Amino acid sequence: MTPQKANIATEEVCKAAPVVPVLVIDDAKTAQDLARALVTGGLPALEVTLRTPAALEAISEMAKVPGGIVGAGTLITPQDVQAAVDAGATFGVSPGATDRLLDACEEAGLPILPGAATATEAMALLERGYRVQKFFPAEASGGAPALKAIGAPLPQIKFCPTGGVSLKNAPDYLGLSNTLCVGGSWVAPKDKVAMGDWAGIEALAREAAALAVV
Repeated sequence: MTPQKANIATEEVCKAAPVVPVLVIDDAKTAQDLARALVTGGLPALEVTLRTPAALEAISEMAKVPGGIVGAGTLITPQDVQAAVDAGATFGVSPGATDRLLDACEEAGLPILPGAATATEAMALLERGYRVQKFFPAEASGGAPALKAIGAPLPQIKFCPTGGVSLKNAPDYLGLSNTLCVGGSWVAPKDKVAMGDWAGIEALAREAAALAVV
């Protein structure tokens, strides 16, 4: 997959809803119910981070839920990319970007949302052909004002800011012309997942799905 094709695919993922849930799943048995609640609430694009032993199985389970677009987050190595593809992920997300990682995604045909935190990193990705990127860690890197400043000289790059994004500050990012969506974990609180409060998670998803994008 070329970077150009990856841009088209990742932009479609980012435009599916204002928020992409960033999910850390400890028990794959909850995966289908969690995905169903989020998708029903209006958030079809789901990022399952590869931070737990249950992550790959969770991706496989979530991929069975109609209407869901399931991706793998925290891709760091070529091995992560292959494991994500084998599990059924249809897109990938990384906190940063290396040539080896991008090579692996292109060879595997996995659209990638690569991370950048500075103008130099964003420019390096753009030079390689990636114009849809993840701004991470968003809040620690200066928040919406920093992303707005980066966007002034680099208007051709569109971002999904992630890291410290909440219901409260999401509108600050979504109000920027260079933001397609935000990534956030607040829509799937660990306590609600543990209790199986799928109705509560669906309500949080509906609230997030109603956020306005410029």
